[in-house]
Amino acid sequence: MSVKLTIRQVGDVTVIDATGRITLGEGASTFRDAIRDLATKGDKKLLVNLSDVSYIDSSGIGEMVSGFTTVTNHGGQLKLLGLSKRVKDLLQITKLYTVFEVFEDEAAAIRSFT
Repeated sequence: MSVKLTIRQVGDVTVIDATGRITLGEGASTFRDAIRDLATKGDKKLLVNLSDVSYIDSSGIGEMVSGFTTVTNHGGQLKLLGLSKRVKDLLQITKLYTVFEVFEDEAAAIRSFT
C-alpha cells in the first residue's frame, strides 16, 4: 500500500494526514505532488502528520526535503507531526532532524506557526 493523503484546514494551517508508506514510486510522487500543489495554491503553513505512516524509504525522505524546499521557496513553512521511532531515527541518522521542526502534539504544532 502506498501513501494516502487527507488534507484538512485548522484555522490558517493546512494539515496533511498521511497514512501508509512513503516509498519510491507512487507513494513519494503522491506526496511530492500534494505539497507542490498546496504551495503553488498559496498555502503557507503546512503541517504533515506522519503518525500513521508505517515506513519511509530514502526516496520518501528525499521528497520530504524537496517539499520543505518548495514550501520555503514560496515563503511558507512546513513542519512535521507524530513521527514514529523509526522515522525519528532516520531523520537523526541523516541529520535532517535539524532541518525540520518536529512536534508530538498537533495543537502545539499549529500554535507554533507565525
